[in-house]
Amino acid sequence: MGRPGPVHRLGGDRVRFRAAIQARRTGDAGFRGIRGRPGSASWWAGILFVLALLGGAAVPIAAICGMPVLPGAGTPWRWAGLVITTAGIAATLAGQSAMGTSWRVGVDSRERTALVMTGMFASVRNPVFTAMTVTAIGLALMVPSAVAVLALAALVTAVQMQVRIVEKPHLRSVHGAAYDAYAARAGRFLPGIGRRTA
Repeated sequence: MGRPGPVHRLGGDRVRFRAAIQARRTGDAGFRGIRGRPGSASWWAGILFVLALLGGAAVPIAAICGMPVLPGAGTPWRWAGLVITTAGIAATLAGQSAMGTSWRVGVDSRERTALVMTGMFASVRNPVFTAMTVTAIGLALMVPSAVAVLALAALVTAVQMQVRIVEKPHLRSVHGAAYDAYAARAGRFLPGIGRRTA
């Protein structure tokens, strides 16, 4: 279990691969970058996403440089982390693919994309973010260090801000009652949990 580096690099490769598919389909890679004025919630969400990605990439470097692992981190946990990471990566790719031409990294308020409500999106509104979080948990189990825990915390915070403060208002403004009805039946990150109530 001493070779976490390729798994971490795969995260960046996965995003580049998905962006290339998006560009081929639509002529646009789907990247919207960090949005909002500095200090705003959308700006902080973008900054925290970047910090989470950099932290994830730094985890294997820190391990190679001898950063101590957290107490209780044995081989069974690392193998479990490998399985969880692999499942998370597969689910992330599946969710991004299911979004089709609506897939984006970031929100541009001028854009009007289709509301995806089928497949894994039928019961969960944000399955890609759920899968990304599962991946980060797996990586933290594989290489359980302070850097991995901080990267996981940055990702969870970024996801919460992005979903609740940035994407939800945007989707409601674009899709109106259709989004409200969808949010009432599909959970925020897990089926049945976080559904919108009247």
